Amino acid sequence: MTALPQDPTQNSAQERAHELAARRTRLTVLVPLVLFLAVAALFFYRLVTGGDPSMLPSVLIGHPAPQTNLPPVPGLDRDGRPVPGLASADFTDTVTLVNVWASWCVPCHDEAPLLMRLAEDKRIRVVGINQKDQPENARRFLGRYGNPFAAVGIDPNGRASIEWGVYGVPENFVVGRDGKIAYKLVGPITPANIERDLKPAIEKALANGS
Repeated sequence: MTALPQDPTQNSAQERAHELAARRTRLTVLVPLVLFLAVAALFFYRLVTGGDPSMLPSVLIGHPAPQTNLPPVPGLDRDGRPVPGLASADFTDTVTLVNVWASWCVPCHDEAPLLMRLAEDKRIRVVGINQKDQPENARRFLGRYGNPFAAVGIDPNGRASIEWGVYGVPENFVVGRDGKIAYKLVGPITPANIERDLKPAIEKALANGS
C-alpha cells in the first residue's frame, strides 16, 4: 500500500502551534521572574536607604512639573472666596508646595496640622491635588482641619497623580520658581521629616531663586 503524501500546510500549522505553545511557556516563566526581580530591587533599595520611603527617587526631579490643569473642588471656599483649581501657570514665579491628598487617606489626617503650619510661610504657595475623592468629603476634611491650600485641583481618576509619579497618597513636591520639581517627599509629612527634609528643601529652593 502506498502511503499518502503529507500535506505541507498541515505540517506548517503544527509547527506554528508548537511555536506558540513554546512562547506561552516562556512568558509564563518570564513574567513572574521579572516581577520578582522588580520587587527584589525595590526591597534592596529600601534596605540600602534604611527603609525610609521618603528616600525613593523621582525621575521628575530637576524637570518641569507635569502639565496640570485640574478643576476646583465644587463648593470649596476660603476666606469667603471660591478656591480655584490647579493650573500649570501656578508653578511659576513662586516656590510651590504641592500636596497630593484625599479625605480617605489616614496619614493625610495626621499631616494636616503640619500643612497648616507650612502655609503660614507667605514666601511659598501651598496647593493640593485631591485624588479620587468625593467633593463633600474633601470639603468636610478641610472644614475639620483647616484649609492650607491657595488652590486645589480634583483628580477623580488619579491620572494627574500618575503623571506626577505619585506612589501613593499622601505625597509632597517642592516646585521652584522656574516650574521645575526640586524635591519629592514620599509619604506623609511628620514632625521629624518636616524639619529634617521638607523645610531645608523649601529653603534651598527659595535661596536658589529656582
